[in-house]
Amino acid sequence: MAENNPVISKRDQHLERLRKRYPEKQFEDDEEIFGQISDDYDAFEQENSAMKEREKSMSNMFRENPQAAFFLNDMREGKDPVMSLVRRLGIEVKDVMDDPAMQDKIESANKEYLDRVAKSRQLDEEYERNMETTLNKTLPEYQQEHGLSDEEMDAIGAAWIQIIREGIMGILSPETITLMANAINHDTDVANAQEEGEVAGRNSKIVEQLRRSKKGDGIQNLNGRNGTPRQNPDKTKSVFDLAREAD
Repeated sequence: MAENNPVISKRDQHLERLRKRYPEKQFEDDEEIFGQISDDYDAFEQENSAMKEREKSMSNMFRENPQAAFFLNDMREGKDPVMSLVRRLGIEVKDVMDDPAMQDKIESANKEYLDRVAKSRQLDEEYERNMETTLNKTLPEYQQEHGLSDEEMDAIGAAWIQIIREGIMGILSPETITLMANAINHDTDVANAQEEGEVAGRNSKIVEQLRRSKKGDGIQNLNGRNGTPRQNPDKTKSVFDLAREAD
C-alpha cells in the first residue's frame, strides 16, 4: 500500500525556515511573520547593495589598471607574487627596487607591511584567548546563574552572530535596533513598574484607612464624664497624614 506523504504548503515551508533561523520567536500571527519577512528582505537588499558597490569598485580598478587583475589571478593560482610582478611589469621592477631614490618609500612600505602582520597576529591571539574564555567560562557561568536552557543560550548565540554579521557588513537592521533599544530600556522599565506597584500599594492603604475612618466601628466611646462620649482630642487626619502612615 502506497504511503500518503502529506503535502506541506509553501507558507508552512517558509514558516519552518523562519522558526529555524529565529528559534526565540513563535511566529503565531501574520503580523509577526510578514514583519520578519520584510526585515529579512530589507537586510538582504542592504547586503546586496553593499556587495554590488564592492564589485563596482573592483571592476573600476581592474579597468583602469588591467595588470592588477592579472597579478591577483596569479596569486589566486598560487604563483610566486614576485615572479608575477616581473612577468606583468618587466625587469624594471628590480630597477625600481634598487633605485636609491626609492629606498625611503620602499622602507616605509615594508614597515607598514611588518606592522600590519604583527597587528594581525596580535589580534588573532587576542581573539583566540577571548573566545576560549567566552565559550568555556562566561557562557556556562551565565547560563547556570540565570537558569537558562540550552535552547535559550542557542538563541542568544544566534542573535550575537547576527549582530556581528551586520556590523561587518555595515548594516543595522530594524530587528537589531529593537533588540538593543529593549536592552537599554530594560532597567528603566523594571524600575518604573516597581515604582508604580509601590504607589498602587500606598494608594490602597490610604483608601482603606479613609474607608475605616468614615465607617467607624459603631460603638460609642463611654470614657467621658457621666457617660458622655469623649471627644477625640486628635484633629481629623488629612489625606497627606494618611499617606505618610501608609509608607
